[in-house]
Amino acid sequence: MKAMSLEKGVVLNGEQALNLVTQRSHLTLRRENLFGLPLIHAKRTQMADEIIRRAAFGVRTTINFINAHCINTLYRDQDYQRALDESDLLLPDGSGMRIAAKLSNVAMGDNLNGTDLFPEICASATRSGHAIYLLGGAPGVARDAASTMQDRYPGLQVGGTMHGYFKPEHEAEVIAEINASGADIVFVGFGVPLQEKWIARNRERLNASIVLGVGGLFDYYSGRIARAPALVRKVGCEWAWRLAMEPRRLANRYLVGNAIFLAHAAFEAARVRGYVEKISLGIKRALDVTLTALALVALLPIFCAIALAIKLEDKGPVFFRQVRVGERGRNFQMVKFRSMKCDAETQRAALLSQSERDGTCFKMKRDPRVTQVGQFIRRLSLDELPQLFNVLKGEMSLVGPRPALPCEAEKYRGTEWERLAGKPGITCIWQVSGRAEIPFERQVMMDRDYLQQRSLLTDLSLLARTLPAVVSGRGAY
Repeated sequence: MKAMSLEKGVVLNGEQALNLVTQRSHLTLRRENLFGLPLIHAKRTQMADEIIRRAAFGVRTTINFINAHCINTLYRDQDYQRALDESDLLLPDGSGMRIAAKLSNVAMGDNLNGTDLFPEICASATRSGHAIYLLGGAPGVARDAASTMQDRYPGLQVGGTMHGYFKPEHEAEVIAEINASGADIVFVGFGVPLQEKWIARNRERLNASIVLGVGGLFDYYSGRIARAPALVRKVGCEWAWRLAMEPRRLANRYLVGNAIFLAHAAFEAARVRGYVEKISLGIKRALDVTLTALALVALLPIFCAIALAIKLEDKGPVFFRQVRVGERGRNFQMVKFRSMKCDAETQRAALLSQSERDGTCFKMKRDPRVTQVGQFIRRLSLDELPQLFNVLKGEMSLVGPRPALPCEAEKYRGTEWERLAGKPGITCIWQVSGRAEIPFERQVMMDRDYLQQRSLLTDLSLLARTLPAVVSGRGAY
């Protein structure tokens, strides 16, 4: 690459120029997130010029297109998903993506489908002198498509063409031929998801700066398949035209696939707008209320027995109420069976230096404040049972991060505050994984992971693991 001159007489060498172009491209290309994919928001001519600019400076770029069929494939094919993750540019393709973007209130630029972008790239490549290579389609299709483009753009350099029906054992020879052609831009038309996987598998062996997965566009430009009239394309019904042309081959993809895609689009819109989370939290609350009501009825004899034992030991109050920090920092009074002496809170300050846990929380294995009844009910976590009333009141949940004391929450730093992003619970991941044996920093990480990935199945799993954890007594003191 030759040196590149900038204003004020500054001259960059090839590597510096390449880095500069890459940085500028990253800054100027707008991306919009849809279905978890960073889709390019751009004008078609802008995109064609960007591709040629990257080719001119040797910026290695893998480009793939995303349409409704791609999204359906994405949800069922992890290898395809990984191939998209390795792409540098993902371009929105088709009316389906525009519908999904509108549902999710995401701005979209031009419809950057490969069929419309192909001639734009060829026109820009003709002006810049960059060679293209066409790989894919039935025998003769890529050749005829290249011939059509050369007739339309005299001077277009075609490094070569190759059909897509070569045997796997000939793959190395095909790649060698592409590299020998000196092509700067390679169009791969095997169809989704074969082309994306093929590109991801062989990208390091391809010398071309730009590689694009373009589906069946060679069929259009070879004359094998007639494209929909401009009016049909304008109203977003090109898929119906294609279905009419090839009903047997495309019926499942468009009739069934479009319905599945719209379902994915509706779910994505619900997720983006927060509806999925609201529904999930509503189900969680219903589960809390139902299971708590059943538990209170079933555990009534145990409640009475514990209350009587506490009263008989020191005649003090049965319940202990303590201010705890709830969801988003809101304080509430958590209720427990009293397991300590009546003056336990006044003795706490004198015992802080004897805490056996590093960090924020205070814990002692042989806390002198604990009563004999308290030792027993703590061993089996029975002292926590009255928190079921906090669950009914909506202050707590059956599953969630354990509620902290205000003096503990005041010491939170950085991501530790994220523990307060959800409703506190009676049980949680670290409660069933060792309780007090888990270091505070590890507890924070577990709580954050739970809040980010919580689901009905996760809650049911943790509830099922709670009883064996209680019986084992591990970390209970």
